[in-house]
Amino acid sequence: RNIRIYHKEEKMIEDALLILFISFCTASVSEGVLYLLVYQTDHYKRLKSTIEKQSKRLERKKETVVDSVIRPSGSKKRLEKQEEQLKVNSRDLTMVKMKSMFAIGLTFTALLGMFNTMFDGRVVAKLPFEPFSLLRGISHRNLMGSDATDCSFIFLYILCTMSIREVRLSVCLSVCVCVCTVEPLLI
Repeated sequence: RNIRIYHKEEKMIEDALLILFISFCTASVSEGVLYLLVYQTDHYKRLKSTIEKQSKRLERKKETVVDSVIRPSGSKKRLEKQEEQLKVNSRDLTMVKMKSMFAIGLTFTALLGMFNTMFDGRVVAKLPFEPFSLLRGISHRNLMGSDATDCSFIFLYILCTMSIREVRLSVCLSVCVCVCTVEPLLI
């Protein structure tokens, strides 16, 4: 009996590590695809540069135009026109990102279905807490039994993917902060 429990726990650890690896790979591939299909394109770079320039120009205009009752309507109309142009460019930038995100979403939905069948009905981890009813449907999805601390593939996959993206984001932000603080010292 003890050997059986040990084997079951060992299998759960293997499954959890495999899911962590799958999460890391899918998150890395999606970021790589986004980098290649979106962030490296001339259209994206041009739109981003235009938006940054327009934002700076708009901020300068807002600072120079003093709010008063006697403000000329021409400068107000120009300001509104620039704000509208900035909104249009921002929307275009969002559309460029959305097209590739949609393609990535479809691809990873298919992969998720494949992995879901691979881990269907298997307890891949034991949760150290009993999830509240809203999460219980996801955390105990396709699992037999009534132990609410049993964890399904999809729940662990979602947790791992969210954690990996947060860690990657915080690392990127800290690298940017380090580069920005060290660069002026080098000049």
